[in-house]
Amino acid sequence: MMSFLNKNDLIFVAGHTGMVGSAITRLLKKNSYNNLLLPSRGELDLLSNKEVENWLFKFKPDVVILAAAKVGGIEANNNYPADFILENIKIQTNIIENSWRSGVKKFLFLGSSCIYPKFAPQPLKEEYLLTGPLEPTNEAYAIAKIAGIKLCSALKKQYGFNAISLMPTNLYGPGDNYNLKNSHVMPALIKKFYDAKSENKSEVFCWGTGEPKREFLYVDDLAEACIFILDKIPDITKKGDNNFWDFNEIINIGTGEDISIKNLAEMIAKELNYNGQIIWQISKPDGTPRKLLDISRINKLGWAAKTTLKKGIKLAIENYEKELKNSSIRT
Repeated sequence: MMSFLNKNDLIFVAGHTGMVGSAITRLLKKNSYNNLLLPSRGELDLLSNKEVENWLFKFKPDVVILAAAKVGGIEANNNYPADFILENIKIQTNIIENSWRSGVKKFLFLGSSCIYPKFAPQPLKEEYLLTGPLEPTNEAYAIAKIAGIKLCSALKKQYGFNAISLMPTNLYGPGDNYNLKNSHVMPALIKKFYDAKSENKSEVFCWGTGEPKREFLYVDDLAEACIFILDKIPDITKKGDNNFWDFNEIINIGTGEDISIKNLAEMIAKELNYNGQIIWQISKPDGTPRKLLDISRINKLGWAAKTTLKKGIKLAIENYEKELKNSSIRT
């Protein structure tokens, strides 16, 4: 099978210090893609259009992977919607437009499964985008991501910009955020049960009813999907040359399996040998009832996730323990 990602390509990973960006960077290095551009925040402010423009025209990367974003859990999204929509639209627009203008050959945009309507049929197909209202608690973030998808799509349609957007499901793993004020559900639950076990607490309080179902993808599996897709996109995509890339602007990335938040909490508690009581705070919002992605397109291309949820939870807990140990050493 023909390979379209060259080992000598100059690759810019925007957001390389975050959970997703660091996983992609690790895998690129592991696979001998060593010609990487990894600027620090001091070297490049992604919120500044002028800085991004000057930087991209100076270094002229062949490939850009946009993994940078302001992210957070249901509480952070609900409390700070202006921050989420403003910062994400700025970052996306700065990088996407200037990548196109500076002649980037291949562009990968990472979105989120929250772009789909709150009550869309399950599993969620790519064509369900913009067919109904969004979940109100993360509407601002979702709208920003949809704007990024549509900008990539419009530039591809009008100017032939070689961009593809991947929509991953809920992610977890190394580099995750365990701050309870703005973390996602998986790291929040790991921290709550880990702390309860360490402090001999008899009960753990969890948001909502526990009834909503979510799909979870280990972040290293997403990194593999990103490189897999980049390697399949021709450097120049002409309309009609490859019908697959004309179908739509997005591809879902997930496991094809979901679990209730209640069962997830029980799995984490069991892995940590925590035997206390789990109390569900039903006055807190649940969010979207279910978010299971239809991953038939990526599966047909030959990719599937490797990490089971049980193994992923074990790895995530081990990583959290390592982070705690390192932070205690630093302090």
